[in-house]
Amino acid sequence: MNTSPVNPGADRPYRLDPAGGCPHAPNARLLAQGAVAPVVLPGEVRGMAVLGHDVLKEFLAHPDVAKNARHFAALQAGEIADGWPLKTFATVQGMTTADGDDHRRLRSLMGKAFTARRVEELRPYVAELTARLLDGLEEAAAEDGAADLRAHFALPLPMGVICELLGVDEAHHDRLHHLSNQLVATDIGPAEVMAANRETAETLSAVVAAKAADPGNDLTSAMIAAREEDGDRFSPQELIGTLMLTIVAGHETTLNLITNAVRALCAHRDQLDLVLSGSASWADVVEETLRWDSPVSYFPFRYPTRDLTLDGTLIPRGTPVLAGYSAAGRDTRAHGPDAATFDITRTGPRHLSLGHGAHYCLGAPLARLEATTALEQLFTRFPALDLAAPDPELPRHRSFVGNSVRRLPVRLRG
Repeated sequence: MNTSPVNPGADRPYRLDPAGGCPHAPNARLLAQGAVAPVVLPGEVRGMAVLGHDVLKEFLAHPDVAKNARHFAALQAGEIADGWPLKTFATVQGMTTADGDDHRRLRSLMGKAFTARRVEELRPYVAELTARLLDGLEEAAAEDGAADLRAHFALPLPMGVICELLGVDEAHHDRLHHLSNQLVATDIGPAEVMAANRETAETLSAVVAAKAADPGNDLTSAMIAAREEDGDRFSPQELIGTLMLTIVAGHETTLNLITNAVRALCAHRDQLDLVLSGSASWADVVEETLRWDSPVSYFPFRYPTRDLTLDGTLIPRGTPVLAGYSAAGRDTRAHGPDAATFDITRTGPRHLSLGHGAHYCLGAPLARLEATTALEQLFTRFPALDLAAPDPELPRHRSFVGNSVRRLPVRLRG
């Protein structure tokens, strides 16, 4: 661990824009100053962001870094108001806010739903749903040749798959996506935040009640059964929190991954040609997209359980720390001077966009299956597909957590 003097830039924190925006230019400026940056979160809450690839890898697996909000000093001191837009990330009860035995307990049952065998069993369903959604995309583009690929394809695919796993009725999909957007937004007010949390809990409580009355062959029913067989396995709050986290993480990130991959390929036709000619694979596209334009920009939160000095910067005990995945993906110290170049033939260190250590993304195999299936079917069917609006003009996420655009108008035949 680097123990050189504390970064002199620490008294000039970077103010994260609650409205989001493209992160890459600000990330490059921050990385030029160091791998760790002090930041100001919404509501004037002070935090830190770990941006450099090597330092982030160390931080994510550090034994003196926790996920449980009991280590969040400002929260425990009563300095974080209800309705703070990032509070749900800290306080929701589930795998992403648990440590040690609690984390292992909550992850063990969920892990059974995301084994390589279970994911492989989903392959025919993913392929069939992808083909059906492409039919719908083509119908949506029938009038003038253009359609919103995000709304008609990139969104309903992962939402459909994760809700199939959980046994959530299709009638809830659109509303749950809207609520998910609210939960990850960083530019909304306290009343909206609390309303979204309340409605999400009510909706998922209704799902749980329906499954308790009429269990099915799905993950929600399995979680309920596990809770009934062993009362301390899943508390009611943990069950709702786990469902919330699974739905948000299970579709928002894959939605962004597919959207960002399509944008990247449309902007780099030479890379698309490599895949279509058989010189590279769709898996190569997915991995390079994860590195080059991570679906998640800054993920909240981790907390040092003692003062830590990383890359010469002190991170005081109890500080809320963001994992800067989009920055780490373009860190020239790890990925070379051409880190800002989209190159699906790249070799070098593996990206960190799906995490590292005990909290590595449980759904990574499923996300990869969905994204490779989506891209292969999409560009096999529409090889001349292109954007119908300039990429810089596309509206960005209202969040510095998610990294993508809110609309993706495309012309299916160029």
